Amino acid sequence: MPLQRSMLACLLLAVASSPLHAQHDAAPPAARDSLDLVIRNGRIIDGTGSPWYAGDVGIRAGRIASIGRLDSVPARRTVDAAGMVVAPGFIDMLGQSEITMLVEPSLPSKIFQGITTEITGEGGSVAPLDDSIIAADRAEYEHYQVTPDWRTLGEYFARIERRGMGINLASYVGATQVRRMVLGDGDRQPTPAQLDSMRALVRAAMRDGAVGVSTSLQYPPAPYAHTDELIALAREAAALGGVYATHMRSEGADIDAALDETIRIGREARIPVEIWHIKVAGKPSWGRMPKVVARIDAARKSGVDIAADTYAYPAWFNSMSAFVPPWAHDGGSARLVERLQDPALRRRIRREMLDPKGNWDNEWQEISGPSSVLICVVQNPALERYVGKTLAQVAAERHTDAIDALFDLLVEDRAFTDVAVFGMSEPDIRLALKQPWVSVDNDSQGTSPDGLLGREHPHPRAYGTFPRILRKYVREEHLLSLEDAVRKFSSLPAQRMRLGDRGLLKVGMWADVVVFNPDSVRDLATFARPNQLSQGMRWVLVNGVPVIADGGATGALPGKVLRGPAWTGARRPASAH
Repeated sequence: MPLQRSMLACLLLAVASSPLHAQHDAAPPAARDSLDLVIRNGRIIDGTGSPWYAGDVGIRAGRIASIGRLDSVPARRTVDAAGMVVAPGFIDMLGQSEITMLVEPSLPSKIFQGITTEITGEGGSVAPLDDSIIAADRAEYEHYQVTPDWRTLGEYFARIERRGMGINLASYVGATQVRRMVLGDGDRQPTPAQLDSMRALVRAAMRDGAVGVSTSLQYPPAPYAHTDELIALAREAAALGGVYATHMRSEGADIDAALDETIRIGREARIPVEIWHIKVAGKPSWGRMPKVVARIDAARKSGVDIAADTYAYPAWFNSMSAFVPPWAHDGGSARLVERLQDPALRRRIRREMLDPKGNWDNEWQEISGPSSVLICVVQNPALERYVGKTLAQVAAERHTDAIDALFDLLVEDRAFTDVAVFGMSEPDIRLALKQPWVSVDNDSQGTSPDGLLGREHPHPRAYGTFPRILRKYVREEHLLSLEDAVRKFSSLPAQRMRLGDRGLLKVGMWADVVVFNPDSVRDLATFARPNQLSQGMRWVLVNGVPVIADGGATGALPGKVLRGPAWTGARRPASAH
C-alpha cells in the first residue's frame, strides 16, 4: 500500500506540473499580451444556441483573441457590458445594398439592427454588366446618382473596398444577370452555345468571389428561363463550392410546383439550396405553411441540403410591375411601358390580371384589394406626393379605378415604382420563423433617414427586422428563446454560407460582435413612418472596429468583401468576360 500511495503521489505531482494543467490555471497565452479591446461583464450568447454564460471577450487585430475572466489583462479600450448580451454580429441573408452602399457606405439602417454582414445578389446581381444592361437600368442609376463604372463582380468589389464599407458584404451572381448578358431582356431560350456563354459567366463570377448563383423567378426576364437552364448554371456554381439561392417561381397558388422545381435543382445540381424569404403569399394560400414545412423537411430527410430564411413581416416589397403578366415585360421596362400605352394591349393585360385561372403567378389575385398595396419608392419627382399612400388612395385622387392607376403610375415612372403588398398571415409567419433551418433576412437595401436615401419610403423591415424579432417573437410572445434567435441571426446563416470564421463568439473568429440590452432592444420603423433607426444596440463591432459605440454611430468603415471559395485572388480584365 505505501508503494501504491507513493506512485499515486508521483503521478499527481506530474499532472500538476504539466504544461496542460499550468495553462488551465493561468490566462490563455493569447490573453497575456495587451488587447485592443475587452468587453467585460457581459452575458455571452455565443451563437451556437447554447445558454448564455458570464465572461469577457478580448479582441486583437480584428479577431477574438480570448474569452473568459480577463480582469488582469491590459487593454487599450474597455467596454462594460454589465446587464447586456454579448453576441456574434447578425448576418442578413438577403440584403440588397449593392447600390445604396455606394450612396451611404456606413449603412445606418443595417448597423443599428446589429447587422455586421450582408449577403446580396437576388437574381439580378450587381454584375456582370454591359452597356445594354446599363442603358436599360438607367433610371435606377440616375435615381441613386451612381455611375456604374464596373463590369465584373471583381471590379465592383474593388470599388466598394476603395470607398470603404460599414459592414461586410458577400454576393451571389444572378442567373437573371447572366441571362441578360447573353440573351437580353427578351422571352428567348438559349442555344447550346449561348448556354455555354452563360455558364462561363457564372464560372468567372465565382472566381471573382461570388458565393453561388441565385434566381428571382417571379421577375422578368427570369420567368422565361426553363428549369434545365437553371440546373446547368447551378452545376457550375456547385463545382466551385457555391450555394443556389432562390426567390421561387411562385410563393402563392403555385407554390407546390415551385418547391418541386427548387428541390429538383438542388438534387440534380448537387448544390446546397437556400429559399429566400419563405412565405405563402396571398389570402387564398393562407394556412399552407405546414405543408410547405413538411415538404422541405421531407427533402432534407431525402438528402437535399435545403433551408430558408424569413423577414417575418405581413407584407412583401417589390416592383409594382410584378402585377403585370410576364409576356408584357418581354424586351424590358421600356417595352412594358410601350405596351401599357397601347389601348388594346392595356385591355389584354387588365383581362389577364382579373382572370383567377391564368397560368402565371398573378399577384393581383393574391391581394385583398388595392388598399393592401402601399406606394413606397418612385423615380419621377412628380409622383412623390403618392409615396406612403395606398393604391386605392391614389386611384381615388386620380378619379380612376385601381388597375388604371397602377398602369398610369408605371408609365409615368418608367416602371420604377416599388410597393409594399400586404398578403401574409401571422400563423404562417410564426410557423416558418420557428423552424430550426430558417434563418433571417432583411430583404431590403441599407438606407438612412437622411439625405437622398431618406427621401424614400421603404418597407419597415429595412430598419427593423432583427430588433423586431427580438422584441416581438422573443421578449413579448416567447416564440423563440433569445439564444435560438441569436443562432438564427449568426451561426446558422454563417453555416449556410460556409463562412467558417464568422457567426460565433470563439477564439480565432473575426470580431463581428453586438452588445445590446435584451429587455429594451426594439424596432421603431412602421409602414406609416419607416425611416426610423432601431434602438438598443449599444456596441456593434465589425472586424473588431466599433461602428456603433455607446449607442451612437462612429462613421467607421471597417467592412470587408467576403469572397466565395473559388476566388483566385487575381483580378482579370473585363475582356475575359
